[in-house]
Amino acid sequence: MLNRLPIRWRLAGGSALLTLVILLGFGAIVGSLTTQRIRDDFHVRVAQGADDLRDRVHDTARYVPSNGHIELDNQALEAFAAADHAMIRVVALDGTSPLKATKNAPKLGYVAPGSAIVSHGYRIEARYVSLPLGYAVIAQYGRPVSEVQGTEDRVRFLLLVGVLSGALLALVAGLLVARNAMRPIARLTASAREIGRTRDPDLHVPVPRATDEVAELATTLNDMLAALAASREETEAMLTRQRQFVADASHELRTPLTALRGNAAYLAKHGADPAVVADLLLLARADVDREIKHAPTDLARVVVEAAAELEPVTGEHVLAVDTRPAVVNGARDELHRLALNLMENALRHTPAGTRVTASVTAVDGLARLVVEDDGPGIPPELRDRLFERFVRGQGDRGGSFGLGLSIVKAVADAHDGNVILEEAPHGGARFVVEIPLVSEPATVEAPVVPAPAETPL
Repeated sequence: MLNRLPIRWRLAGGSALLTLVILLGFGAIVGSLTTQRIRDDFHVRVAQGADDLRDRVHDTARYVPSNGHIELDNQALEAFAAADHAMIRVVALDGTSPLKATKNAPKLGYVAPGSAIVSHGYRIEARYVSLPLGYAVIAQYGRPVSEVQGTEDRVRFLLLVGVLSGALLALVAGLLVARNAMRPIARLTASAREIGRTRDPDLHVPVPRATDEVAELATTLNDMLAALAASREETEAMLTRQRQFVADASHELRTPLTALRGNAAYLAKHGADPAVVADLLLLARADVDREIKHAPTDLARVVVEAAAELEPVTGEHVLAVDTRPAVVNGARDELHRLALNLMENALRHTPAGTRVTASVTAVDGLARLVVEDDGPGIPPELRDRLFERFVRGQGDRGGSFGLGLSIVKAVADAHDGNVILEEAPHGGARFVVEIPLVSEPATVEAPVVPAPAETPL
């Protein structure tokens, strides 16, 4: 049930409950001290009244020679007792023979002089009184205990009212404070609802002026909305690139497909380049995590073969290969495509006369393939999305579809490896591929084209 209450009620209720506990403890201490003080004062008044009675009896008593008795001033004693609603008894020393008693005085037994008792609803104290001619009596003075009990009850009632009033005021004050504290959160909630209704992450929630937790929450929400807006823009940009690719592909493929339909015999005789289709099939297998058979393969030999394949199209570029044996567990065709794409990418996007170097080494249990050039390097705006599909630089001279580097990444991932872009020593691009080596000796698949460890082409 507590979880169903609004936060402001829980905060105010907790504050009021804590205040109530504190006030109850304070009231208990104050009430105990106050009632004890009231009892002590009452006892003192009874004792003083007994002392005053003793003095009055001594001063007003007179000896009557005719009957040999001691007479007291009854009227003065009645007036003295009535002033404080007290009772008075003057008795002989044996305590059983009353000489004088007020109308409200109960019948008491012997009360020793100087002592105090509670009997018949009175607190009574007795005093020894010496009279003329050697006579002596005992004066008993008492006041009703209900007098002090009534005072104690009123004190307890007032303390209880004060405690409850304080707790109620704490609840009201807590509600007011909590409502003011929750007002910024209510604005945040309203803004979030509006953003959810419009589905527009470009909107922002209001940030309070105070530097507190609510302001931090608002700032975090705005940062999240900004990240969502950026993500949406990236998604839209990717979709735009895909649509452009589809348009380009449909334009480029329209004529070949027509020719295929009309000249199937000719194409069957002369063959057609399936590179683009093969690339798309490779990426499709990667998307569905479909693996092909892996076998121990010398990555160095694969790189040499790929370099030999590219040798006829190097033009005025300088392509050098420096390899050391590095056996990995992989798919030879896919590794060939990885090496071919990296070197072909360097040749395609660098000017004539650029030097392209491919090297293979075995370092710390990893086969390390490095392809670098001394060309102009990768534009900064492409670095963050270089390995995405369909990403092409402005002024792409090679007419590529932007699939080469995405295939490199897909092949590296399929072989439990990775590929990263670094800055080449001479300012060009430097791609580093690392794939785990075969942990145990294995029979290496023979290369298709033998090549030396270092092959300048």
